[in-house]
Amino acid sequence: MASILRFRKLCYVEPAVKCSSVGFESFDQSPKIDQKLDKKEEEVISANNFALEINKKRKQPRRQPKEWRRLDSCCWMIGYLCSTWWLLLFLCHSLPVTLLQVPESPGFRLKREGLAALHPVVLVPGIVTGGLELWEGQPCADGLFRKRLWVGSFTEIFKRPLCCLEHLSLHSETGLDPPGIRVRAVPGLVAADYFAPEYFVWAVLIENLAKIGYEGKNLHMAAYDWRLSFQNTEIRDHALSRLKSKIELMYLTNGYKKVVVVPHSMGVIYFLHFLKWVETPPPMGGGGGPGWCAKHIKAIMNIGPAFLGVPKAVSNIFSAEGKDIAYIRAMAPGVLDSKILGHQTLEHVMRVSRTWDSIVSLVPKGGETIWGNMDWSPEEGHACDFSRKRHSQPSPIDNNVNNSDVKRGFQVKDPVKYGRIISFGRAASQLHSSQLPTVDSKEFLQTSASPNLNFSCGEAWTEYDEMSREGIQKVAANKAYTTQTLLDLLRFVAPKMMQRAEAHFSHGIADDLDDPKYNHYKYWSNPLEMKLPDAPDMEIYCLYGVGIPTERSYVYKLSPTSGCKSIPYLIDSSVNGEDGSCLKGGVYFADGDESVPVLSAGFMCAKGWRGRTRFNPSGIATYIREYRHKPPSSLLEGRGIESGAHVDIMGNVALIEDILRIAAGATGKEIRGDRISSDILRMSERINLKIKQGQK
Repeated sequence: MASILRFRKLCYVEPAVKCSSVGFESFDQSPKIDQKLDKKEEEVISANNFALEINKKRKQPRRQPKEWRRLDSCCWMIGYLCSTWWLLLFLCHSLPVTLLQVPESPGFRLKREGLAALHPVVLVPGIVTGGLELWEGQPCADGLFRKRLWVGSFTEIFKRPLCCLEHLSLHSETGLDPPGIRVRAVPGLVAADYFAPEYFVWAVLIENLAKIGYEGKNLHMAAYDWRLSFQNTEIRDHALSRLKSKIELMYLTNGYKKVVVVPHSMGVIYFLHFLKWVETPPPMGGGGGPGWCAKHIKAIMNIGPAFLGVPKAVSNIFSAEGKDIAYIRAMAPGVLDSKILGHQTLEHVMRVSRTWDSIVSLVPKGGETIWGNMDWSPEEGHACDFSRKRHSQPSPIDNNVNNSDVKRGFQVKDPVKYGRIISFGRAASQLHSSQLPTVDSKEFLQTSASPNLNFSCGEAWTEYDEMSREGIQKVAANKAYTTQTLLDLLRFVAPKMMQRAEAHFSHGIADDLDDPKYNHYKYWSNPLEMKLPDAPDMEIYCLYGVGIPTERSYVYKLSPTSGCKSIPYLIDSSVNGEDGSCLKGGVYFADGDESVPVLSAGFMCAKGWRGRTRFNPSGIATYIREYRHKPPSSLLEGRGIESGAHVDIMGNVALIEDILRIAAGATGKEIRGDRISSDILRMSERINLKIKQGQK
């Protein structure tokens, strides 16, 4: 028995020794060895059992991973939430109290001081920020009746983007509804309180107005379809007539108190159009007669006013992009223009936006007199290091004069040629004009008359598909464009849009405002081609942010993929200046609120309408209130309570306080007049514009 156990031990416990070599030699061993084995029988049996256990474990299959159950997911989720909560609780107790303290709203504070609602308030939204809903559509839009296509959650755009873009487009010839489609502005305060969930536009101002007593009877949102030309909002929707009736009703039902109007962005020039329309006899005007504005309007508080246009409207028409799109292209080349993925995002954006006449209203007005020529601009010598000035606020003593901030804004350095709104190549944006080819509008006319060479493109996605290769190359060959040649350029690359829109808008400077031609509505939204109403007791405010780099001019290049169904021009994001330079990512920046340059926002209040001028014959008082941008100091401030950005300024506590005080009965002098920290006064002095009647 002992010999057999010894044999098993050799086979299982000591596999290095071959069993065949062992054989049965152990049976011939002497009796002494057998006795020794018998004494150790228990040890051998134990070792044999151990070996068997090892072999069983080797042959046993691996355990399958435990199946992940829904209960496990819930437990992990609860764990994450609890961990996050404890982390925030720890931070709340460890960080300074002032860092996490929620600031008191201006409405609550002013109510405690005794301010109460007095004058009715009308809010006028700008471009893009107003909601649009569907009333009639194509089969692809089934189930969307009276649902928002624009502003809100944007879920429908993500679900069926091409269908929504088709319904957001207007007719390419009339600028009105396409056949079988009716999209209308969302009515009421909800039209523009939020642009997207938690992204406020008017909501913070509305809430603060409510704190001092405002509600539906004395607060109104004048929603309109911001895609249309201003006169077409009246022709199609009677929007101007409804606004006139609403102001008259609020005036009557609120104790004959005049209305305070608060327009924003493009809404500023929309209401400027209204001021002329309401006193003009029908059928072109509203028939209110002379004196209507003086009777019904106390003050117009223009927020982020685009009185003289914005350069980014040019880049939108020309290539459907701005600085943000250029940066995305630089970081991820080809993503926006990928034909493999079938995106062609910018081409779709261009197709839609070129049907919106309102964009042309934002093209810079005033020509080279306002915006500069090839070698001069009002901002010449401007310091572009905004970080040095961003957090400074003007002192009360310096409110009404050229303060130290103004003087510090100009430095002796190589001037940036801002007057060249579009330049092809960095050299074209910097060389003296004598070293560049001149732009002749006749060349555009001759080239546009040449036959189209893009026969292989089939259906034309954009008007670029209808242009010849020769014409596309010639645009770039002319190198640089100022506001004088810019309109010819836009007429060449977007002929349908410009022909349609220029019947509704003008961009020049009037020589004689008494000329009967200026009674036409196409001039009413241009402050340089219309007179303010005869309302000497009315007040006009220019409220805007400063201290943020704002697009002023662009460096372009030909697109490397300039085939069919593509945009042949793009901002050259590889072009940058030195540290502290105004040039970054193919864009020259100036001071402003990130969208509207200071020049456009402040010039009319600083000079064009200041005192009795030919644009302001009755001497309506004008005030400039600038709000230097300051980023949020804590997460609880959200987008900032001292922001000067174009939309975020609607949550600026200083701006809200100014509006609430005027609505409660204060005047411009009572809120301490001008508040200026930018270079607007010196810029205005450099502009040689005939201001007084009879002046040459």
